[in-house]
Amino acid sequence: MTGTEGTKQRRRGDTRQRIQDIALELFAEQGYEKTSLREIAERLDVTKAALYYHFKTKEEIIVSLFEDLTKPIEDLIDWGGRQPHTLETKREILRRYGDALSDAEPLFRFMQENQATVRELSIGEVFKNRMLGMRRIIIDPDAALVDQVRCVSALFTLHAGMFALRDIEGDPEDKRRAILEVAVDLVTQAHGGA
Repeated sequence: MTGTEGTKQRRRGDTRQRIQDIALELFAEQGYEKTSLREIAERLDVTKAALYYHFKTKEEIIVSLFEDLTKPIEDLIDWGGRQPHTLETKREILRRYGDALSDAEPLFRFMQENQATVRELSIGEVFKNRMLGMRRIIIDPDAALVDQVRCVSALFTLHAGMFALRDIEGDPEDKRRAILEVAVDLVTQAHGGA
């Protein structure tokens, strides 16, 4: 690839990401249903044809965002599936999952606020499958039911913490650490307090 082709490719990638970011902003401001491709193009200061070059529909934008932002979760599930079910592995899974959720926070906020839309889009089923994958790598199938619940609750702690602590005073990084500590405590209890 020549230097010019590399630059074009990078610029095209940047445009794609800008479209995703602006679309997510507009979806958050006025809702998915009320946002048009024309408005996204106007906010980007590009023609609708330029936007169509990258995405033909709003659903394509959301699906691409979902795929890009949740790729680390998919990679984590693959990695976790190859690891032993040790407490140390589960702590690492929670740490990495917390980071992935944090990086994808705008998308998860969209999903939380647009649950009906998400159910209609293909991302709803994919997300459900990813959650099942996370559950499989964090739970020991032969553990006591209460310990399985603790492990699943650790995942939900990471999810809920993203939203529940938004309105609580404090440094965002301190809040993330507190959420992770609670999640790790639950998994540690599931391992007999090891």
